[in-house]
Amino acid sequence: MGVSRRWPWLGKGGLPWLLLALLLCSVPVRAQGGSGVKVDQETERIINRGLKYLAKYQSPNGSWQGRNEKERHYPIAMTAYALMAFQAAGHLPGEGEFGREVTLGVQYLLNSVSPEGLIGDKNNGQYMYFHGIATIALAELYGQTSNPSIRVKLERLIKIIVSSQHDNGGWRYKPVATDADISVTVLQVVGLRAAKNGGLKVPQTTIDDAVNYVRSCFNKKEGGFSYQPGSSPGFARTAAAIYSLQVCGHYDDPLVKKGSKYLFDNFGERPRWFTYGNFYAAPAHYMIGGETWRNWYAKVKGVLLSRVHSDGETSLWFENSSVGPTYETAINVMILAMPYQFVPLYQR
Repeated sequence: MGVSRRWPWLGKGGLPWLLLALLLCSVPVRAQGGSGVKVDQETERIINRGLKYLAKYQSPNGSWQGRNEKERHYPIAMTAYALMAFQAAGHLPGEGEFGREVTLGVQYLLNSVSPEGLIGDKNNGQYMYFHGIATIALAELYGQTSNPSIRVKLERLIKIIVSSQHDNGGWRYKPVATDADISVTVLQVVGLRAAKNGGLKVPQTTIDDAVNYVRSCFNKKEGGFSYQPGSSPGFARTAAAIYSLQVCGHYDDPLVKKGSKYLFDNFGERPRWFTYGNFYAAPAHYMIGGETWRNWYAKVKGVLLSRVHSDGETSLWFENSSVGPTYETAINVMILAMPYQFVPLYQR
């Protein structure tokens, strides 16, 4: 991707502009605006060390296979999470210190898309989890690069998501419209929004029906959202729900405010799901912005920096999920890097 595609204001301007363009091509520009939340020096050091960890353990075929048996079962998901971490810190295919790693990771995902538009392990019962997270990663990268080879595969992925939506508006584990739950639904919804931001066609009825399903999962008595309508609410489920509502354009929905309150009241609930829950809770509060985002970022940053581990010149996390260090490190780097504002999806 050329410099002018990411920084169109450069245009024509002779040698001085060319030199500036070359500098920008190798050093990501950190915007850090909005809500007064910025990445301090220590946090930036941890972000960079976390990216070095991910780069160190990328497989030759471009995927992230992980370092334990659990992660090795999910190369599609691990690769997608890693790509989102690099993008959050400003690294795109061929750009930035880790441009090569991003290029290889993108190609691995593209090569993994079947002719009919499916991606993931067909023998795994949670197939649409992988399909959803891969769609998000590719859609965000397409939005920043306009790479036609990504668009071709992305259109197939979106078609599968639209066709597998249940009548109640949600999605379930397999690419067939048989059931729904909030954890699978959020990934499909975010993927659709990211693709729509990039210029792909997404039926409005698909979005509207998804919003209705998410709302149906609200537990009025406890103020949070449940896995399916009528069940008990939880931290990760609520985070997924209010993130879904916002990416569908319902930023000021009263349920977003109620869900946010539930998340603050239950911060740290069930440590096993802390990483998974904050993958949704952090961008959800980023979109709310203002004091709410400042307070959330301060809380989650404090936890993440207190739990980070050193491994030579790299940093990693490996204690708050049942998946593994690749998964945790990718998500935590992404969260810490949000104030850079490199990911268009998080913008209202």
